[in-house]
Amino acid sequence: MEKCDKKYRITFSNVFILLLVIILACTSLIFLNGFTIKILSASRAYVNGESHYSKAQKDAVRHLITYLYTHDKKQWNLYLKEMKVPFGDGSARIGLLTNTPDYKIKEGFIQGRNSHKDLDDIIWLFRNFNSVPFLNKAIKEWEQGDKLIKELSNIGNNVNEKISRYNLSNTDRQKILLEISEISDRLTINERNFSNTLGDGTHIIKDYLIYTNIFFILIIISSVSIYYHITVKRIMNSNKEIEINNQNLVTANKELDKFVYSASHDLRSPITSLKGLVEIAKEEDNLGEIRNYLALMEQSLSKQDQFISDIIDYSRNKRLGVRNEEINLNEAIEEVISQHKHIKEANEIQIHKDLAVKKINGDPLRIKIILNNLVSNAIKYSDKNKSSKFIHIKIFNTNPFLKIEVQDNGIGIKEEFIDKIFDMFFVTNTNLGSGLGLYITKEAVDNLNGSITVNSKHTIGTTFTVLIPIQYEM
Repeated sequence: MEKCDKKYRITFSNVFILLLVIILACTSLIFLNGFTIKILSASRAYVNGESHYSKAQKDAVRHLITYLYTHDKKQWNLYLKEMKVPFGDGSARIGLLTNTPDYKIKEGFIQGRNSHKDLDDIIWLFRNFNSVPFLNKAIKEWEQGDKLIKELSNIGNNVNEKISRYNLSNTDRQKILLEISEISDRLTINERNFSNTLGDGTHIIKDYLIYTNIFFILIIISSVSIYYHITVKRIMNSNKEIEINNQNLVTANKELDKFVYSASHDLRSPITSLKGLVEIAKEEDNLGEIRNYLALMEQSLSKQDQFISDIIDYSRNKRLGVRNEEINLNEAIEEVISQHKHIKEANEIQIHKDLAVKKINGDPLRIKIILNNLVSNAIKYSDKNKSSKFIHIKIFNTNPFLKIEVQDNGIGIKEEFIDKIFDMFFVTNTNLGSGLGLYITKEAVDNLNGSITVNSKHTIGTTFTVLIPIQYEM
């Protein structure tokens, strides 16, 4: 009886310890997740604030340039209105550094178009974590941006003063325009660094959160496994699936963060340029200058059109399942070639086809994406210094694979860029591409369980080779 009581006491003690461990682990998880979500929410608020800051600065520059050429006071007032946004954020930052009352700091952030709901989190993060490396670096970028905004403000005041006193010459305008452009470019880099720094910081926090979650979950599982071995096995199997899903989710979130940030900037940039050019062209009487502005507008629109087309391909490739239909490869290639005839460089290139396979069963969407992007790249990166330019498209059977080769004698790819060309948004020349084409191509190839390789020599040419499992050859 005494032994039984002793065993019962030991068992009860073990159960109590087990429950205590589980309760402490769960409490720690709840606290840690809540604390991390608060940090991530505040970081998101800072990135959102930077978006307003960036947009207002770019709009202010546009209005100032228009005012420089038109002397329209309405544009000057719009410029002053947009400049209040970065000034408001700047005053809030100084307030946070100088222990200014919260209501004053909030007034600055509200002027900076930040949401009322985010203000407490923004202030809390700054005051409690401003010494953390990633936030400290972002704050320094913020401070540098405020200095550049002050320089932009001084230029604006100088422009207004000169316009009020006398008419500016074209030389004066060009000089001022160069100063504005230089500051705007520096601000763009500064704003991008701010967002990237916060983005990198949140990714680190996410990683730590995952590892910590896994740590505590393993403690809980280990504790429960003492008495519930069979149940724990099921939990462990489920946990492995959760870990894989979490890791996939983190990867997808990182890709989505990068995509949203870069896409928003790339979509907004041509529109801002077009608006500025339209305003300037309205006041221009010189036909030659107007044609130059129109050429610049056409360039911006072409870039915008290509980027939107790439986004559509990206979406369809991600969203749609793989189909299996009959594909006429010759017709598919001809369609791709015809779609690029409007490009000036395409008319100067000899395009050769060598099709040992005419028809196959496969996914028409992804085959078209692969051919379209590889041919488009070969045209865009052709070598203007070569008198004889060519693109050679070869398709043949290397059972059990369909082999597609697109060879050109264009400018080629530098060796240091070879490993990066399939990364999202990687470009060697921002005027020639969006950085999505080859990324989407590789995604399409991967969806077909294929492979893609590249062989290139700078100034000599490039060959892309795609291998896709053959469904049915005709």
